[in-house]
Parts: sequence; C-alpha cells; structure tokens
Amino acid sequence: MQTPLTPQREKYLLFTLAGIQFSHVLDFIIMMPLGPILIKAFGIGTHEFGLLVASYSFSAALSGLFAATFVDRFERKRLLLLMFALFGAATLACALAPGYATLLIARGMAGAFGGVMGALVQTIVGDVIPFARRARASGVISVAFSLSTVAGVPLSLWLAHYFQWRAPFIFIAVMVAAFLIIGMRVLPELRRHISTDKQRHPFAAMFAVLRDPNHLRALLFSALIIFSGFTVIPYITIYAVSNVGIAQQDIPYIYLFGGAATLISARRIGHWADLHGKIRIYRMVAIAALLPLLVVTQIGAVPLWLWLVCTTVFFVLVSGRMVPAMAIITSAAQPKLRGTFMSLNATMQAFAMGLATTLTGFVITQDAGGMITDYATVGYIAMAANMLAVWFVARIVMHDQNTALPDVAPK
Repeated sequence: MQTPLTPQREKYLLFTLAGIQFSHVLDFIIMMPLGPILIKAFGIGTHEFGLLVASYSFSAALSGLFAATFVDRFERKRLLLLMFALFGAATLACALAPGYATLLIARGMAGAFGGVMGALVQTIVGDVIPFARRARASGVISVAFSLSTVAGVPLSLWLAHYFQWRAPFIFIAVMVAAFLIIGMRVLPELRRHISTDKQRHPFAAMFAVLRDPNHLRALLFSALIIFSGFTVIPYITIYAVSNVGIAQQDIPYIYLFGGAATLISARRIGHWADLHGKIRIYRMVAIAALLPLLVVTQIGAVPLWLWLVCTTVFFVLVSGRMVPAMAIITSAAQPKLRGTFMSLNATMQAFAMGLATTLTGFVITQDAGGMITDYATVGYIAMAANMLAVWFVARIVMHDQNTALPDVAPK
C-alpha cells in the first residue's frame, strides 16, 4: 500500500495544479480582449475573429472525446505533463504564426491539448483529495481563473500594447516551461485507477461511463452551468463598449476588479461548501447569480464605477457556482472511471461553450448606430438554463462522500 500525501504535500500539489490551470485558462481568455489588436493586425472581420475563439473550444471538445478512450489507461502525472508540454508547444506556435490561417491551426492545437489537460487536473483532484475537503480544493484550483483575470489579462494586454500581439503567447509558453519543471518534482504518481483487466476495445471505458445514468445526469448538469455562463460572457466587452459607454482603455479594469474579488470568494465558497453541503451552497450561489445575469445584460449607459460593481458581482457569483459544482461533478464519477468521465465532462463543457457562444451570435445584432440589441434576451436564456441546473443538481448521486483518501505515491 502507498502512503497518502501529507498536508504540506497536498498544498504543494494544489498550487502546482492551479499554476498549470492558470496557464491554459489565460491562454483561452486572452483571445477576447486581444480581439481589436488581432483584427487590425491580420485585417480580418469579426466573423474570422470568432473562428479563432471557437476553434479552441471545439477542438477541446473533440480532444476530450478522444481522450476518454485512453485516459484511464495511463499514469496520471506523466499524461498530464505530456499534455502540458504539447500545449506549451502549441502556444509557442501561436506566437510564431506568420498569418491568420496558421494562427487558426495553432489555436486549434492549443485547445486540443488544453481540453485534455483541464480534465486531468480535475481528475487528479478527485483522485487525491478526500470528499470532505474537495470543494475547498476546487476553490484553490479556481484561483487560477481569478489570477488569470486579475493579473494575467492586464499583464498580457500591457505586453501586447508595448510590444506586439505575439508577446502574451511567448509569456504563457515561458510559464508552461516553469510549471513543467515544478510539476516533475511536486506531482505524485497516480496508478491506483489502472485496471489489470484487459479491455476488449478502446471505447470500453467510455461506454462504461455512458451506461451509468448518474454519469449522464452529472454531464448534463455540467453542460447547463457552462451554457448559462457562456451565453453572456464572450460578449460582455462588446456590450460594455457599444451600449454601456465604457472606453476601450478601461476594459482591463473589468478583469482586474472581477479577478481580485474571485481570488477571495472562490476559496470562501469552497470552504462553505465543505462545511454546509455542496448542493446547498451551489444552489445558494446559483440563485444569487440570477441578479447579475439580469442586470449585466439589460443595464444601459452608466458610469464606469457602477459598471465595475455589476461586473465584479457577476464574476464572483457566476464563476463561484463552479466551485461546489465541480466538487459535485467530480464526486459523481466512479473512481476507476474518473479520468474517462472527466474527459467526457470536458467535451460536454467545451461543446456547451461553443453552442452558447454561437447561439448568442445569432440572437444579438448590431444596429446602424453600433448598439447591441437583444442582449436582454440572451440574459433570459442564461437565467433559464441556470435555474434548470439548480433544479437538476439534486438528481446527482455523489459516490465517494464517505470514502477515505486514495492511495498515492509521493515522489
């Protein structure tokens, strides 16, 4: 038998996983604020830019589906670091892309490896962290999103402004190299999930996951949460400039204040979920998130400070739902199938993200004066999906609520 991680090693593990998550979250979200710069640099329109953003999501969805056929056959640490290294190479390819077509291909490659990587990070949390502390651990991982918005996006925009659009991708590639070295030293080897039984075909684990009704319910729940957020999120910046009257140079403040707030709130929400119940806290945060979903999609021209209040509350509550939700979703998986399940979950989330973004693109329009119309309709759609998830969460069974800490092998 192998010994569990000590509290100190567990802390190092979580911060390393958060660093890995930070790298690929920043790589994804930086594309949206870089939009005006890329459109000017390549002489493209909004449709072509939309393809750059969507290529990441849809590629991540397909890679997650493919990864579900093999992810539980390999040791977790080596597979994660391999995907991370390939992701770093794809990000460097983005920085070196000579034209639009090559950048589009490189973004797809980054999404392919990033999608598998994100699923593996959550899988390792589920394998290593016991149920009683899992929401708090998810809160630590969620800090990656907060840091990417409060520090990563403003720094990347500064690099793009003073150098060129390639600089943020070089910065991310350097971070990947650094966290690869740290991950080799800190991450434990995880083999307990590997079955000694020979499977008949590569889709056996995937079919085993999909035969479990509880897995299907958890996957649908995950898709609903992502859909309800990403109908609104990708167009906040455009709406802020066109309708609210926020200057382009003030856009980084949205990420700065929102990220700073979630840096604190994500860990607090995780602590409350472990203390008072994951489903209960998820429902409370999700219901509270209805207000910013409504306000952000309907507010008119307001001062910058009031818009920042609205968007900061939006960041805290809409992203805060994911902390207890990911603990619920991870715990719904059968432990030996968790890697396959989380890969399928990444696929569902990426497809939901792409579907939500595409749907909103059809709903909203830009009038002759440059104003965005029908964004309020998008808000109602998001609120409906959010409430459906609130109702649906009670149908999910968390398998390992009472299981002990899994065995791992610290290096």
